Amino acid sequence: MKFLAILAAAAAFVAGAAVADTALPDLQGREITVVTENAYPPLQFIDKDGNAVGWEYDAVAEIAKRLNLQVKYANISWDAMIPAVSEGQFDMGMTGITIRDDRKEKVDFSDPYMRSEMLMMVRGDETRFTDAASFAANPDLLMAAQPGTTPFYVGVYDVLDGNEQNPRIKLFETFGAGLQALKAGDVDLVLSDSTAANGYVAASDGGLKIIGQPLGAEDFGFIFPKGSDLVAPINAAIAALKADGTLDALNKKWFLDYKMGE
Repeated sequence: MKFLAILAAAAAFVAGAAVADTALPDLQGREITVVTENAYPPLQFIDKDGNAVGWEYDAVAEIAKRLNLQVKYANISWDAMIPAVSEGQFDMGMTGITIRDDRKEKVDFSDPYMRSEMLMMVRGDETRFTDAASFAANPDLLMAAQPGTTPFYVGVYDVLDGNEQNPRIKLFETFGAGLQALKAGDVDLVLSDSTAANGYVAASDGGLKIIGQPLGAEDFGFIFPKGSDLVAPINAAIAALKADGTLDALNKKWFLDYKMGE
């Protein structure tokens, strides 16, 4: 991944000062509820021991430490997340959410904490197509996607014909279900940001590979109800984590050192 090129020089994980970083706002132990899907490795997922883990959990834990926040977690499906946060059911949402103007009409976003490119992931023995154009040219080929996600829209408008009802796009409730369909041969392509795609390929022992050129870039942010007073302090904490190398260390931990189990 291009944005991980500097990780060879990254230091070990940098912990924040006890309770709250004195250079950041002290939110005095305020309790917030963060909602997630737990279905998007390595950002957040359930590990083999049943624990909720991932890049975003580590980042939020560090943010909470520096801002003196107490965090509770809730779980919800992707399609319900933005409406639920918009309605104020939760204080914040995280699940690798792409910052988009249409979503900004419903929720507020933090500053970006990660940039990732959209990649094409296929089975390791795939030879029928090598890029977006050759995939689109073969009407027998199918792709998996979650409705309403960036991979869905990129698949519709950048790979296929712009028809959101195109039967070549098979819809799945979770990213993991679509990936399993790819492995089983039920679909032939999964689009994913590079954070997940490179991790899965690295852990697949040749079962998966990435083809073609990146189909653009996307920035990830946390989401909040409109007008939330958490946005400014969270942004300050993100800036501090970028500045002191903590985010680089998290990238190294979750995208280079960690091997996701199948």
